[in-house]
Amino acid sequence: MDILSYKVALIIYLLSTVGYITSLLTRRVLVARVSTWFLVLAFTIHTVSLIFRSIKTGHSPVIGFPETLSFFAWVMTATYLALQWKTETRVLGAFVSPLVFLIVICASIRLGGDVSLPAILQGGLVPLHVILSVTGEALFVLAFCAGVMYLIQESFIKNRKVKSFSRLLPSLRDLDKINHLCLLWGFPLLTMGILVGAIWARTVWGSHWQWDPKQVWTLLAWLSYAILLHQRLALGWKGQKPALLSICAFSFLLTSFVIVGLFFTTVHSFI
Repeated sequence: MDILSYKVALIIYLLSTVGYITSLLTRRVLVARVSTWFLVLAFTIHTVSLIFRSIKTGHSPVIGFPETLSFFAWVMTATYLALQWKTETRVLGAFVSPLVFLIVICASIRLGGDVSLPAILQGGLVPLHVILSVTGEALFVLAFCAGVMYLIQESFIKNRKVKSFSRLLPSLRDLDKINHLCLLWGFPLLTMGILVGAIWARTVWGSHWQWDPKQVWTLLAWLSYAILLHQRLALGWKGQKPALLSICAFSFLLTSFVIVGLFFTTVHSFI
């Protein structure tokens, strides 16, 4: 049942993605509104899939790489829908929905395989570490999307193209607000995830730090976001600078999550 509901959610995520892209190409906000309801439906069915997955396996649905990707997409969708409810950022879905769909596709390739847990993953700290870290990282992805769209919208305004495509995009104020909120919530979540992971590493390997490639790149990302959040809170940075830096900081996260996993030997290879 978990796999069936997951596949249904995947199809509806696709419909939502097509709708959002169509809304940009045809410049119709109504299409984006319909796409949002598709996204809500996909999220609901995805939630059901996660629940069935937990019941089936008897543990948290974040153990294993495909399960973690699935949860990552779920958090991104939930956060975006919550932010959209608070701000006029419906067209931001044209950036978020395709990313979610691609992540769900990648997760589906291996989802439903062996559900037995290796000894190293047994214990309450592991799912807590993954949930906190992945939720923080998902918020940073949304900050990245908002930053990209901010720069696009700002470019349209500077080039006096406000009356055309730019009118469909969220306001600079809303995009900056989303960027700020995602950083404000994502940073402490990732921090707590790292701390829990360090405690777990101490229990398993006898040391909080192993100079593992994933740990190093995650630390670089954490430092980048720490600097960015400090500049926002202490110096009042707004607009273009935090948008640019959130894009740069995201590159460290992308390296940690994708490139390190593909090309480096890491102690996180079991997920």
